[in-house]
Amino acid sequence: MSAATLYDYWRSSASYRLRIALNMAEIGYDQIPVDLTKGEHRSAEHLARNPQGLVPVLEIDGLRLTQSLAILDYLDQTRGLNLLPKDPAARARVQALAHVLAVDIHPVCNLKVAKFATELSGGRDDMPGAWMRHFIRPGLEAFETLLEGFDQAPFATGDAPGFADICLMPQMYNARRWEVDLSGLERTLAVEAACADHPAFAAAHPDNHKPEG
Repeated sequence: MSAATLYDYWRSSASYRLRIALNMAEIGYDQIPVDLTKGEHRSAEHLARNPQGLVPVLEIDGLRLTQSLAILDYLDQTRGLNLLPKDPAARARVQALAHVLAVDIHPVCNLKVAKFATELSGGRDDMPGAWMRHFIRPGLEAFETLLEGFDQAPFATGDAPGFADICLMPQMYNARRWEVDLSGLERTLAVEAACADHPAFAAAHPDNHKPEG
C-alpha cells in the first residue's frame, strides 16, 4: 500500500513541484489524474477534495492537503528535506527567490487564466503564447539576477536541491513549451541542467506522467 495519494494533472506546475518533493522524500504514492482540459477539476467529486477545484491534492498521514507551497512546507518539516535554511534571514531570501516563480509568474500563467485572457482577446491567433511569454521572460530575468546572491553549487542555493529548484523546474518546462526566449539566463540554465540530472526531478517530469493515447 502506498504511503500517499496524489490527485494531479500531468502538466500542472503545482503538481510537478509535489512529484519532485515526494520523490526526494522517497514517499511512494498512488497517482490519480484530474484532467483539467476535460473539466474534471470542477466535478463534485473533486470539489469535495478541494473547494477551489485545483490540483494538486495530497492525502498523506491521515490528512488531505491542498496548495502546493503549503504541502511542500509540510513535507519539509515532517520528512526533513532541508528545502529551506534554518536561519530566518537566509530562509526569507530563499523563499523570496522561489516566490518569484511560484507566486508571481505561475498564477497569471496557469491554464484558466490563460484561457480567459484568450477569450477576452477575441481568440487572437497568437494567444495564449503571447500572454505566457509576456509574463514568463521578465520573471525569469528577475530570478536570474537574484541568483547572483547565491552560490550555485550546482543547485540554485547550494550543493543540494531545495525550495527554489523545485519551483524552477516546472516554470522552465512552461518556458520551453511556450518558446520563451531563454538567452542570457546562464545561471538559471545551469541550475536547470543540474536539476534535470537529479533522479527525483527526472522522474517527476511531465513527460513521464502524460496519459497514454
